[in-house]
Amino acid sequence: MQKSGDRSTLGQVTAKKDRTTPRYVVTSVDRALRLAAILQLEGALTVSEAAARLSVAPSTAHRLLATLVHRDFATHDEGSEYRVGPALALAAAAPSQVAALRGAALEPLSDLVDALGETASLVVRTDDTVRFIASVESDRALRVGSREGLVFPAHVVTGGLVLLACLPDGELGELYAPERYAHRPTARPDLRALRKELARIRRTGYAVNLERSEQGVAAVGKVVVDERSQPVAGIAISLPSARYSAALLPRFDEALGSASDRITAALRGRARERRGAAPPR
Repeated sequence: MQKSGDRSTLGQVTAKKDRTTPRYVVTSVDRALRLAAILQLEGALTVSEAAARLSVAPSTAHRLLATLVHRDFATHDEGSEYRVGPALALAAAAPSQVAALRGAALEPLSDLVDALGETASLVVRTDDTVRFIASVESDRALRVGSREGLVFPAHVVTGGLVLLACLPDGELGELYAPERYAHRPTARPDLRALRKELARIRRTGYAVNLERSEQGVAAVGKVVVDERSQPVAGIAISLPSARYSAALLPRFDEALGSASDRITAALRGRARERRGAAPPR
């Protein structure tokens, strides 16, 4: 964990030994890949929206998008929007809820950061992994950095654990069946221990991660349900482990629960709009 006069961050890149981090990141490639992931998961973007997401000048965003079009990772029609291209056609054929989730979550996440002074994030699960689709950083000098775009094993982060806790036991067993890990046996969690932890999460309503995914980082997470009351995401607060105390859990649990409820309410409101139904009085 770093401390300095400048604002330092934790969690920009996972410290897990099985993740390979290049010593020198090629910035332009990293930005282009981030844009491709956004197009794939969230849908169309304009140049100005892309520039805002990457915190770059519009001219830089335009060059990056033009390169993606050149390589068929994006398409550009006569309008101002760029869309997922043929190279990512599989994702385009299966529309995602990610954009709606992210839109519904950003304000509650920001308010969560204001209330607790720690970084807040939202994750979605795909099989045995989770992706951070939104993250709002704390402005404290020592803080956990944004993890947006990062992918982790579901069983090592709180957002993934709360989603796994919603699965029927049979589905959990299939997800972590030994044959699925034949070529990566060390990545398979101890299923007996995992079941015990998930049972504890179901009792308490939240998950706690103390340096499991990243050294020096603690997190607390709760589940988010959609307009049909189905588990759809995990919301979490992350903080340097030096600031974590079990005495904080009631406060974190309440704040996370409130933010989760607000996201669900926003998703229900959007669902009503799609159906053309009037909001309840």
